[in-house]
This record gives sequence, structure tokens and C-alpha cells, in this order.
Amino acid sequence: MNSDKGFKEYPAFEELEASSFEDEKVIYDLEERTFQFAKRVRALLKLLPKSISNIEDSAQLTRSSGSVGANYIEVNEAISAKDFLYRLKICRKESKESRYWLRLVDTGENIPAEAERSKLINEAHELVLIFNSIIRKSEAKSK
Repeated sequence: MNSDKGFKEYPAFEELEASSFEDEKVIYDLEERTFQFAKRVRALLKLLPKSISNIEDSAQLTRSSGSVGANYIEVNEAISAKDFLYRLKICRKESKESRYWLRLVDTGENIPAEAERSKLINEAHELVLIFNSIIRKSEAKSK
């Protein structure tokens, strides 16, 4: 990320910078990827202005982003094919919900936060596509 002096004035910028995937390879371990997604969301939330709407939206975003990974862990522990698909669909739903809350939060004039929010919206969309693909392939196998 850019290390312009102006960006450093925002609290938690260093944490956001360290957690960004800008120069890293894509993580193929989905459990780790969903964990990093939730972690990056939490770093972003520390940068947001404290308004009533941001506080409420941030709480929802915290829950939904963490739920993606928590439910993916449950996918790996599914007791049946039906349970497997059900948990995957929850992961997809929570990814969509995270994308929604990310679009709603107000970054104010914080340029690094806006850039990270855009990346996280994209990551949430990619997670939806990944879960869609797994669901489609799993449903096709079970028929």
C-alpha cells in the first residue's frame, strides 16, 4: 500500500496495511481465506468514523463476516451430504450479507479505508462465487 504521510494519520492504518492482500498470492485454503476476510473486515472497522449508522452497520458486518468462516469450519465437519450443502448455503448467504454491509458503511474521507472496503467487497463477491461453485458441483454429484 501507499505509505504517504497523509495515510498514516488514520488510526489502525498500519494494521490495515499489514493485513492487506494487495501484494500477496491468492489463498487457496478456504478456511484460512475466510478467516483472513473476517480479520481484514475488523481492521477496516477500526478506521471508520463513529456515527450511529456506522456503529450499527459495523456490528452487523462483524457478525456476518465472522460467520462465513465459522460456518465453513462446520462444512468441514458435516455429518451428511444434506448438512454439508446446508452449511455451504449459509456460508454463501453470510458472504452476500457481508458484501451488503460493506457497501453500507461510511468510510468518510478516509482514502485507505475506501480502498480496503472496495477490496473486501470484491473478496466477499469472490467468496459467493466460490461457494456457488461448490454447491452446484455438490448438488450435481448427489443427483
